[in-house]
Amino acid sequence: MSVLVVGLSHRSAPVAVLERTAVTGDDLAKLLTSVHGAANVAEAAIVSTCNRVEVYAVVDKFHGGVSAISESLALHSGVPLEDLTRYLYVHYEERAVQHVFAVACGLESMVVGEGQILGQMRQAFRLAQEHRTLGRDLHDVLQQALRVGKRAHHETGIDKAGASLVSVGLEVAERHLGPLAGVRALVVGAGSMSSLAAATLSRAGAREVVVANRTHERAVRLAESLEVPARAIELAGLDEAITAADLVVSCTGAAGLVLTADRLRARGADGRRRFFLDLALPHDIDRAVGDLPDAALAGLDDLRTAQEARRAIGPEAVEAARTIVREEVAAFLGAARAAAVAPTVVALRSKAAEVVRSELARLGGRLPELDERARKEIDQTVRRVVDKLLHAPTVRVKELAAAPGGDSYAVALRELFDLDPKAPEAVARADMREGEPQAARESGRASRQISSGAAAFRNGAARSAPAAPTVESGMREECADADCLSGGPVDAGQAIDAVEAIEGADGVTAEAVTAQAASVRAVSGRDPRREGEQT
Repeated sequence: MSVLVVGLSHRSAPVAVLERTAVTGDDLAKLLTSVHGAANVAEAAIVSTCNRVEVYAVVDKFHGGVSAISESLALHSGVPLEDLTRYLYVHYEERAVQHVFAVACGLESMVVGEGQILGQMRQAFRLAQEHRTLGRDLHDVLQQALRVGKRAHHETGIDKAGASLVSVGLEVAERHLGPLAGVRALVVGAGSMSSLAAATLSRAGAREVVVANRTHERAVRLAESLEVPARAIELAGLDEAITAADLVVSCTGAAGLVLTADRLRARGADGRRRFFLDLALPHDIDRAVGDLPDAALAGLDDLRTAQEARRAIGPEAVEAARTIVREEVAAFLGAARAAAVAPTVVALRSKAAEVVRSELARLGGRLPELDERARKEIDQTVRRVVDKLLHAPTVRVKELAAAPGGDSYAVALRELFDLDPKAPEAVARADMREGEPQAARESGRASRQISSGAAAFRNGAARSAPAAPTVESGMREECADADCLSGGPVDAGQAIDAVEAIEGADGVTAEAVTAQAASVRAVSGRDPRREGEQT
């Protein structure tokens, strides 16, 4: 499994860059389709929030995947690739899984522990499902990430230790205005962030909450849900509402500015102190508003600074969540490695089943005078011998395969028992096609083959029935059904070595990956012009 994460967030890029790369609505679906259709990308999903844009992908070539995703992000954002790459970070394989799990737990959020990221990741998962860009690997990673996120929030209380972005913003507003109880508030927008702000103000006892939104019906529904005096207005009445407000919160997702400094200057100064809270990305409120008399402004950059200064994020809860992530990553990767060896185990049991079938059939032909009782005893004895001989190596190879580098044991098993190299591939492809977990099918497949051979022996069918197809031919037929034409080997080894040499705890930058690509290609001897081709 080659999972790749390429993205940028509040940790790697300034808000001005995040604004330009923010993707929503139809543009998000277009970007997803573009990434999924790129060379070297087999599966894809995109998480896009107010402070991060991350592409999760399964790729067959590391550098090819990084290049394709980076180019798609640059194309759709309008940011030149050479400018964008300095802000992009890259995580690969184990680090990629660890990063996705940490994001789901809120450990990578601007406000550590915020719970909205789970819903945003769930939306990314659903969008990828709708556009058929998910395969088995990425589906499993994202599903498990959502479970890990739920577990972390349930077991550690990290969502209580880390306030939401809205709460942090309103706390900053309270330092400027005093207690929120009794303030007149204007909320521009009726989406999830605006709704949370309005509800928080309602619980704080605001004197009045006015909701302005492009779709008036949504503004009405939000106003009616509040427990304090509230009303909905059209956007045309925004200037009048600002005049009456002490606090203005805006989060609309509009492409341009909603409130400009010139618009507020035209309204004239009245001596009332106002606080403007901009939770949108791109920004809704002109930064110059903060320079107006009796006005203060906080945007996402300011909230990040406030959160980092407060450090009120519950260090015990955060460490507990990080421990959960480490445990879950180890368990997930171990299970993935163990599952990868299952086709080899199936192939081994299938070969054993063929030997049993053949030998029982031969014995039945040579000793037709055996009575039914003797046949059953021989049948059971042979099957017990095979089961006992195979039990230890198959169980042990699964245990060993769960550790890093464990795939070498599957290779050894194939060599020692001279297994047809196409047989494990056929099993894996058929499992992927049918969507049934390999582990659940493994013992059933082999036991059915052994039992069918034993039945032939008991009934003396070998004397009259045509010869059953060999395991090798059967596997080849299955392989053909599953369309498992094998491509060239994946050259991830050199890429991984290069990444490990430069990757720190926060991942490697896309610039570093680009710089390393030349040396990796030199090691592998590949023509860079053929990077995206199958060998």
